[in-house]
Amino acid sequence: MAHPVVHAEIRSADPDKTREFFAELFGWKVASEGAFPGYTFIDTGAEGGPYVAISPRQSAEDEVLFFVAVEDVAATLARAEQLGGSIVQPAQQVPGTSFGVFADAQGHKVGVAANG
Repeated sequence: MAHPVVHAEIRSADPDKTREFFAELFGWKVASEGAFPGYTFIDTGAEGGPYVAISPRQSAEDEVLFFVAVEDVAATLARAEQLGGSIVQPAQQVPGTSFGVFADAQGHKVGVAANG
């Protein structure tokens, strides 16, 4: 299986102000609401790129993450731990997608996601 970057996400303490900033800077628009309050998918105006979202924080700090497509989120997180990384956000399920976040041994955070 190829593992393309399929999703980018800006997690913000103030997602409304973050959306306003990027709307003014790049002309981004809200495309649709996501699976929980304050989470929105963004129309960047580009065809065929990864999905982009702006959401409330899901940890103590603001973050910018990219998500890599995998077949099994839990197995990928476990493998990241075996390689010296750590799980930041355990595997979770929202309608149509499962996802999680790990940090590599140097602390770089990366999301993984699978359909279904």
